[in-house]
Amino acid sequence: MLESIIDDKDFAKLMQENIKSTIIYLFEKEQNFGVLSKIEDISFNPPLPNDINSEFRPLTLFFLAGYTFETARLEDKYLIFEAGFGGDNFGSLVTVPLLSIMQVIVDETPILINLASYEQENTLNKEKGGEENSMASFLNNPENSKFLK
Repeated sequence: MLESIIDDKDFAKLMQENIKSTIIYLFEKEQNFGVLSKIEDISFNPPLPNDINSEFRPLTLFFLAGYTFETARLEDKYLIFEAGFGGDNFGSLVTVPLLSIMQVIVDETPILINLASYEQENTLNKEKGGEENSMASFLNNPENSKFLK
């Protein structure tokens, strides 16, 4: 029964709208938040250097605060923001399909969990070398430890 729901196209559409509405709400409240996302669906422009990509895993936690939060916006079915990666703070425009967001997190607590497993066609150009995760970059900053339990 559960599988018939989470694999359903209409349920995925509902989850996508919930994700979008939640992010809009957080933008309106000027509330910083994190998104745990499937890295395979995310695009980076310009592409990240290989030494940064090699530290990524299948799920990526991006925390939107400061400059990253200020640059964040929703466009159609995507969350887009600028972020810096690695020790040199390599800048890239990050584009995340909303259905690739598995959790929206505020103050270390998930406020939205996306259970939809329906695979919609991804129109982003996926880079090869795929299994990436900014968690390693996130963990390199000791100030980020407060966001992990």
